[in-house]
Amino acid sequence: MKYPVVERFVSINGESTRAGELAVFIRFRKCNMKCTYCDTTWANDESASAEMMTAEEIAGYVSGTGIRNVTLTGGEPLLQSELNILTEMLIRQGNRVEIETNGSISIKELSEQEYRPVFTLDYKLPASGMENNMLTDNYEYLDSEDTVKFVAGSRYDLERTAEIIEKYNLSAKCHVYISPVFGMIELAEIVNFMAEKKLNGVRLQLQMHKFIWNPDKRGV
Repeated sequence: MKYPVVERFVSINGESTRAGELAVFIRFRKCNMKCTYCDTTWANDESASAEMMTAEEIAGYVSGTGIRNVTLTGGEPLLQSELNILTEMLIRQGNRVEIETNGSISIKELSEQEYRPVFTLDYKLPASGMENNMLTDNYEYLDSEDTVKFVAGSRYDLERTAEIIEKYNLSAKCHVYISPVFGMIELAEIVNFMAEKKLNGVRLQLQMHKFIWNPDKRGV
């Protein structure tokens, strides 16, 4: 089994519970959605240039970096068949493995593995144009190490965020973050909304790499 890897690099983790820590990023080709604000559209098409790597080759690369946080991203990593083989190999190797997924594909099988990765699920809000694809059944399989992330671009998005958090009691199940669509909403508006709605246990999170480097820079 070989996986189509469009990027692999070491950088800081710009999002999630390990934000600011070093991580090895493995970015896979192909996505099943087309969000209006996507910043990795170049990786989403099946024709995107990719390095075909076995699980052993990816694990070897990760081991050689000396970094123990591993982020599997895309594209959409859950589109890769037999991803469990790679995640188990990486975890058995002593790594913490996080899967960044768009929230439209079931995490059930991987969440029940003996060597379980950590999940960061997006909830695609109306500004994304993809909200109808959300698979909220996934919330049954979350644990306290996982994250649900809301990327908001408007007040309407924020209102929807509060509705979903309350409906599925997400703050009691996992980490919950609100992030801005870069350049589309004022950060103060998000903070004011959080205070207005008394969103205890919810964190504002910025995409750190977009503030450190050019927002369009790859490999960071």
